[in-house]
Amino acid sequence: MALRVGVVGGGQLARMMIAPAVELGVEIRVLAEAEGMSASLAATSVGDYRDADTVLAFARDVDVVTFDHEHVPQPVLHALVDAGVAVRPGPDALHYAQDKLAMRARLDELGMPQPDWASVSDEDSLQAFLDDHGGRAVVKTPRGGYDGKGVRVVSRASDAADWLSAGAPLLVEELVEFTRELAQQVARRPSGQVVAFPVVETVQRDGVCAEVIAPAPHAGDRLTEAAARVGTEIAEGLGVTGMLAVELFETTDERILVNELAMRPHNSGHWTQDGAATSQFEQHLRAVLDLPLGDPASRAAWSVMVNILGGPASDSLDARFAAAMADHPDAKIHTYGKTPRPGRKVGHVNAVGDDLDDVAYVARSAAARFLD
Repeated sequence: MALRVGVVGGGQLARMMIAPAVELGVEIRVLAEAEGMSASLAATSVGDYRDADTVLAFARDVDVVTFDHEHVPQPVLHALVDAGVAVRPGPDALHYAQDKLAMRARLDELGMPQPDWASVSDEDSLQAFLDDHGGRAVVKTPRGGYDGKGVRVVSRASDAADWLSAGAPLLVEELVEFTRELAQQVARRPSGQVVAFPVVETVQRDGVCAEVIAPAPHAGDRLTEAAARVGTEIAEGLGVTGMLAVELFETTDERILVNELAMRPHNSGHWTQDGAATSQFEQHLRAVLDLPLGDPASRAAWSVMVNILGGPASDSLDARFAAAMADHPDAKIHTYGKTPRPGRKVGHVNAVGDDLDDVAYVARSAAARFLD
């Protein structure tokens, strides 16, 4: 009988696990939030991931449960564990991806490099932090934020008055002076094996990842080794199983600081589909099934991933395939089965090769064919 992986969440990350699952002979089942989602090809159930009975019924016939996102509530996760289901990553690890205040406190305990931060519950404590950090800071809602949501740069405490009025503590961080953003991905098996992918540079636009360059240009041995060490120590310290993405700042004084964590495949790793010996999606399946991990090394000197954000307003993504493929037959186009909408991630393009300028041109130009 084939190994069976149940994925909670029907988005594009679950969709991109389907092909490697087929190649590995793994049966993949998906609990989608609604009909017609990105991973509908493998959606065996549709239901509310916040309902324990729904998730338990879905998990009954799989060998391991994993996730397309980190939003499954802790009581549901613990209900799965109590029922004897293998949950990877488990609730204790996911707690740190779900709660940024808990994450910051735990990373301090692990000695990880990160921005100065504090938990604030009123305008006085926020203003005190601002006064100690040059008059500007980043305020985040501890739960639920992604792609720039739940993040605000403030210069006075009243800028966050609406969030503070909700009565829950907020996370405030120093406004880091950084030269660029990086991401370090690692995979970890329950039995302890860990492998690190090359550190990459990520380019954000309006709080959303727009491009990824792998490996990060001008990343010497010191940076590469430090990023891999940080990723590995976080995976081990938090008990992560599966893929972990550590978003990093590279500062003007050549330090790296941890920004965010994701315990699943991540946008910063989409380049691995065509640029690495083992994609992040295959690696995640191997890891959660406790199978030997694949080689994470790059297959070419450079890989560039460009997100297709929004898509065309005048027609469908399908209508643009022919032109993009004719212009750039060496580009690899990945779409998510989503309806175009301003700002929405509807696909991405990968390109690989020996010359970074050429590779970036191919990925950007092919992606642009899907925009008006």
